[in-house]
Amino acid sequence: MSERPGRIVQGNMIGLSMPDIDRWSDRVETVLGQNPGPFTGPGTNTYLVGTSARPLLLDTGQGLDAYLPLLQQALAGRKPSEVVLTHAHPDHIGGCPQLHEAFGPLAVRKRRLSGMDALAGDDLVEIDEGAVIETEGATLEAIHTPGHAEDHLCYLLREERAIFTGDVVLGAGTTVIPEHGGDLLDYMNSLRRLLELEPKVLYPAHGPAIRDASGKIREYIAHRELREAQIIDLLQTGVSRVTDLVEQMYADVPKFLHPAAGTSVRSHLKKLAREGRAQNDGDDWSLITGTVAP
Repeated sequence: MSERPGRIVQGNMIGLSMPDIDRWSDRVETVLGQNPGPFTGPGTNTYLVGTSARPLLLDTGQGLDAYLPLLQQALAGRKPSEVVLTHAHPDHIGGCPQLHEAFGPLAVRKRRLSGMDALAGDDLVEIDEGAVIETEGATLEAIHTPGHAEDHLCYLLREERAIFTGDVVLGAGTTVIPEHGGDLLDYMNSLRRLLELEPKVLYPAHGPAIRDASGKIREYIAHRELREAQIIDLLQTGVSRVTDLVEQMYADVPKFLHPAAGTSVRSHLKKLAREGRAQNDGDDWSLITGTVAP
């Protein structure tokens, strides 16, 4: 195997702490979803966006009882004007029923995904690439960024040249590409799309704000390119099973995270297969002749 760094993106969500309520700019305030974990970090960042008494709420958390009092504290007598969602994973859409019960009918805007949108309720308003959502002091533009999820939308906050990245870019560690609904080739294209927008800051769904926005996106791209090269190197030496690839590639990662690492490795292998560079026979993977690592 050629000499390569072990990893590019350093750190992870484990042990990361953040305030329950925090103000990140004149028009952006965060409220943690109170669902901490190894993949969610301190919890899902939900965002109050705008400068009026009716800010919009971006993502809703998981719907845990501890969240609503904090949201009401941050609102300080205000009421959300509507809900905007990045995607339909439970820690983003799960709080919609709780919000409907607390505040009454609220429009919920997201990209539709069949079979996954029930928690949004009857007030779902379908949006897609290029949709513009306005509230006092803030203008959001939807950007379709599949890869982590088919329906994933990021949102450009025009007034700050900031992007709400959902689960595409995180404030710590890297994004898991799920086997169901995830696609690494789409994900890489989504990262490059965000980089082309030249954002000044990233507001992720987990972890702190990222002030070196372009640097972080480039780091994410380089990290995935490194992982792909490592997989190709190992396949060239005859390592063929996902579990064995994980053991060698993620030796510095706690064992309980290896199943998630396996998901990412399988996503890389599926990308190589989609590109005609790898093939599998059951659990055994091999390179197609002529495939080399960069």
